[in-house]
Amino acid sequence: MSTDSYHTTFFFAAGHPSLPGHFPGRPLVAGVLLLEKVAEALRAWRGERLACVREAKFVAPLEPGETAELQLTRAAAQVRFELRRGGTLLARGLVEGATDA
Repeated sequence: MSTDSYHTTFFFAAGHPSLPGHFPGRPLVAGVLLLEKVAEALRAWRGERLACVREAKFVAPLEPGETAELQLTRAAAQVRFELRRGGTLLARGLVEGATDA
């Protein structure tokens, strides 16, 4: 695996506790949960905590039970992320990590 990028997959089960309120009748995975996966991947890849979300654009929904692919790529001192379901872009953005002191 290259040290310039990191890839993982994930999904949220239909029984996840956040789904009934987001949105009743047609649950979608909330953007904050997707950013949590970015934070977890950053910790796994570089041992850093998510310090700042510089930009985030959510362009398509993720439904419960659907598998998403997360790609992190080094961009100087920052990290670019892309979330996809198959070939469909779900979200993209730029984050910064920091090490715990």
